[in-house]
Amino acid sequence: MAAIKAINSKAEVARAQAALAVNICAARGLQDALRTNLGPKGTLKLLVSGAGDIKLTKDGNVLLHEMGLHPRIIAEGFEAAKIKVLEVLEEVKINKEMKREILLDVAKTSLQTKVHAELADMTAAVVDSVLAIKRPGYPIDLFMVEIVEMKHKSETDTKLIRGLVLDHGARHPDMKKRVEDVFILSCNVSLECEKTEVSSGFFYNTAEEREKLAKAERKFIEDRVQKIIDLKDKVCAQSSKGFVVINQKGIDPFSLDTLAKHGIVALRRAKRRNMERPSLACGGMAVNSPEGLSIDCLGYAGLVHECSLGEEKFTFIEDCVNPRSVTLLVKGPNKHTLTQIKDALRDGLRAIKNAIEDGCVVPGAGAVEVAIAEALVNYKHGIKGRAHLGVQAFADALLIIPKVLAQSSGYDLQETHVKVQAEHSESKQPVGIDLNTGEPMLAADAGIWDNYCVKKQLLHSCAVIATNILLVDEIMQAGLSSLRG
Repeated sequence: MAAIKAINSKAEVARAQAALAVNICAARGLQDALRTNLGPKGTLKLLVSGAGDIKLTKDGNVLLHEMGLHPRIIAEGFEAAKIKVLEVLEEVKINKEMKREILLDVAKTSLQTKVHAELADMTAAVVDSVLAIKRPGYPIDLFMVEIVEMKHKSETDTKLIRGLVLDHGARHPDMKKRVEDVFILSCNVSLECEKTEVSSGFFYNTAEEREKLAKAERKFIEDRVQKIIDLKDKVCAQSSKGFVVINQKGIDPFSLDTLAKHGIVALRRAKRRNMERPSLACGGMAVNSPEGLSIDCLGYAGLVHECSLGEEKFTFIEDCVNPRSVTLLVKGPNKHTLTQIKDALRDGLRAIKNAIEDGCVVPGAGAVEVAIAEALVNYKHGIKGRAHLGVQAFADALLIIPKVLAQSSGYDLQETHVKVQAEHSESKQPVGIDLNTGEPMLAADAGIWDNYCVKKQLLHSCAVIATNILLVDEIMQAGLSSLRG
């Protein structure tokens, strides 16, 4: 401390007990803030940003515990407990073939902790969306599942679209609002007169020369439009098939009118993120030039239709064949509800992805924590010295989760905890808490599953974080600002 004070007299230093107290206080504060989020009966947190934006959310929990002994002894106990915990987790995990029924249970377990039970119908949409983009031999890319929100009076009408939902519509009144059996052309081609990229000018001496310039400019755009029309006539000749153009750049009114007369539905100024998905969902490829257009460039969809909601328009591209990108359409009455549902859906998607990649699951409802805690209590007797107190502390910390689940559901936490431990000791199977009755239950029979990789990372990280906090014995706060002061 003297050394840092000699360098900077305004530096702030906290030694040993003070540093430990600061870290433990911070960890306890974090635990107290997040512990009530656990389980489907847990509460939400209302976050208000500096700009006044409101967000309703639930997040994870960090479990830390401390005892009044030398930090190194507790740290050694934590390290021994961590090794044993990971061994028990390997024994508790259940290897299963990830069929749709198991994935539905995994998604339901995840979603019910984030949104109320009435929205559990979303589980099928979440599972089917991941299964739709899953390809054998390739990692699952959740970016291929787009979540599109619509403000609507009902929040229970969330559904899976096996295709795309674009948040804009056609810009010509004569274009069809519904087309079936559709070829889709995705392009990044300007169909309007644009300014030159460099400063340049065109000069004329007479009105006739100006007219020729205008006609030449117009003909350049018309030739591009005609190539699209020729392709449409080629693939849709003497049939009722439709043709849709999704263009990232602009389409001027004259071009829109020409396309509409030939029965082509055109969407202009599509967002870049939307341009990457048509080829994944519908097939074909995006083109940057009208030269060499062929049927190989086209995608296909069974149905394209436009939906108006207030002043907003949405274009649905549905019934795609083997889509590699799908859309989850979320409806809600206000922005806050939509944000909450979207967060829950993302968590559900990640839970499904983890379950498929792990090839196994672990029982939820606090069952894993109860089983591991009992194993640690039996294990601590084989630890020599006072390090066994660290093992006991680890076990006590794990039991916080089932206790908080019971408390959040309105049950007596001690009574419920005793029942669960007694049932586990008798049955020798992972026993969790039924939050509807407060009684012990076999989580596996109830279909309550947690992700193996998440539990493994949590149990490994909590020991490392707690050890790091305990072994900090000095905090120094000194920077250039204090030197200038």
